[in-house]
Amino acid sequence: MNILYLHGLKSKLSPEKRKVLEEYGKVFAPDINYENSNIQPVEILKQHRDTHFNVVIGSSMGALNAFIISENIGRPALLFNPPLKKYSQIKFASYHTKGLHPKHIFLGGSDDIVDPADTLKFLATYKAADLSINLDQKNGHRIPIHIFEEQVARFFSSICH
Repeated sequence: MNILYLHGLKSKLSPEKRKVLEEYGKVFAPDINYENSNIQPVEILKQHRDTHFNVVIGSSMGALNAFIISENIGRPALLFNPPLKKYSQIKFASYHTKGLHPKHIFLGGSDDIVDPADTLKFLATYKAADLSINLDQKNGHRIPIHIFEEQVARFFSSICH
């Protein structure tokens, strides 16, 4: 299984989180410079032209890009604190006739960077075949390793019946 992981702004995939993901497949985690543009799905996919991704995972700004990529390549996505409402002017659309693929979203209820209420408002208007939202009131923007590990396990168990 090929996993595309997209880090957030001024962040990278930690060795601990990489190890968790490697239990499920081969991890592709490109370094992304968000300074010139926050939205880079085309540029990200160009780096891996010959790679077939089975799932897309992202955190924060990477989660926004993962959402867009998931919609366009028709693959399930696990998204941590995606700023979807902030970038709602972007048209999110699936280009696959089989419909939208599952989205699992984790929101920190105490997130002071990406307002979870805004993300929930956006998701209230989003039409998805399978949308799972987990709101943890105690968690902020950063995802501790134990929560990351738990969410990744739940995500893969739900898509790998």
